[in-house]
Amino acid sequence: MKNVFRVSEIELSYKHAERPSILPQITSPQQAYNIFHDQWDKNRIEMVEDLKVLLLNTSNRALGIYSISNGGITGTIADPRMIFAAALKTNASSLVLAHNHPSGNLNPSSADKKLTDKRWKTVGYIGIGSFDHNQ
Repeated sequence: MKNVFRVSEIELSYKHAERPSILPQITSPQQAYNIFHDQWDKNRIEMVEDLKVLLLNTSNRALGIYSISNGGITGTIADPRMIFAAALKTNASSLVLAHNHPSGNLNPSSADKKLTDKRWKTVGYIGIGSFDHNQ
């Protein structure tokens, strides 16, 4: 019997621009903030909520930033599968999630805290560290 269905081949790749030894090393929340701030679209930061992830290697060197989602005025979708797909694809050892609040309120919302709790459960299974507003 001939196979009627074709199965797609999946290829995973990540190409870094620089040698890991010269990538910025994150040793403080301020450094992570500075990297995110440099990458954020200044024309949108006070208009819509965006979620990004900073991916780090074992030396806490910044592999890159991946934009997870773009939302509206009061929220954005934080699909954990998208976050961890990026982390696994880049072979990241840890990650830092960040999103803006167009309202200007710097306190984490209940949705922010729920996402953090869900993420901590997931990282326990796959061994990727995480830095967040609780630290």
